[in-house]
Amino acid sequence: MSKFWSPFVKQLVPYVPGEQPKLAKLVKLNTNENPYGPSPQAIAAMQAEVNDQLRLYPDPNSDRLKQAIAQFHGVQTTQVFVGNGSDEVLAHAFHGLFQHGKPLLFPDISYSFYPVYCGLYGIEPGIIELDEQFKIRIEDYARPNGGIIFPNPNAPTGCLLPLEAIERLLKLNIESVVVVDEAYIDFGGESAISLVDKYPNLLVTQTLSKSRSLAGLRVGFAVGHADLIEALERIKNSFNSYPLDRIAIAGAAAAFADTAYFEQTCQAVINSREEVVVGLERLGFEVLPSAANFIFARHAGRDAAQLAAQLREQGIIVRHFKQARIAQFLRISIGTPEQNRALLDALQGIC
Repeated sequence: MSKFWSPFVKQLVPYVPGEQPKLAKLVKLNTNENPYGPSPQAIAAMQAEVNDQLRLYPDPNSDRLKQAIAQFHGVQTTQVFVGNGSDEVLAHAFHGLFQHGKPLLFPDISYSFYPVYCGLYGIEPGIIELDEQFKIRIEDYARPNGGIIFPNPNAPTGCLLPLEAIERLLKLNIESVVVVDEAYIDFGGESAISLVDKYPNLLVTQTLSKSRSLAGLRVGFAVGHADLIEALERIKNSFNSYPLDRIAIAGAAAAFADTAYFEQTCQAVINSREEVVVGLERLGFEVLPSAANFIFARHAGRDAAQLAAQLREQGIIVRHFKQARIAQFLRISIGTPEQNRALLDALQGIC
């Protein structure tokens, strides 16, 4: 600690991202990256932007990208906000929509950035336990609050909350902003974006890091009522007016235009996920139902931390969480068919 720090910095507990090891020939199944590369159209669009125009600032409003997102999701551009990854979009939502002096409700097993943002912005966390099957109980959120946020599908469990359940939750909380964090929705769920015109308190966030294979580009967005979007824009323009560069805008917009590639790669991940689930269950694992590009599994007779260490010895990295309720689970990203086979072969030798 330093005497030059602002006092609140001493109290922060920063988010710890998944490991990004620099090892050769690694089967990396720990950070939910897409095993398939970006759309060729997106790569071509980004390459075309590498020219003399990089001396100029990008469009601060990212209008080209907002139009592409709005067209894809059937909304107005005034209902779209874009930022430097969905984490920045979420940060602006915490800052601009949840500081009401009341608890922000979110699940106990959830994206671990939520309590970090609560600490950063002085928001009281209202942590709600998932049920015994690691699912959200809608009735638990029918209490006074300063907002609600949850991932759907949930992370790290992969469990999906159906759209009708989200609508019930919205009806119970018409005076609060509800943020549905849909980082993984394209791998098996129905987006709540279809509800934004009906519920002015709903904000849906998504990312291009997962289903569009652009984690290295850092692009996220939100869709909601224009009033909510205006709040995020006011925060953004008081913080960083140019969050997305020219290359990111071009690549992201092109990725939305290439629907065929998007659908093809999502389906490939879904197919592989089902094959991995079958393989793990044959080895004695319990696997939670997943609508994401990862699975959450535990073995009845083997310690999860030990399994993760033994896999690492064979060059396979998965994610282990130390949180009490899930300490015996491993979160395993879906890789290429070759990577998935390597995982199952290694586990067969261990288990």
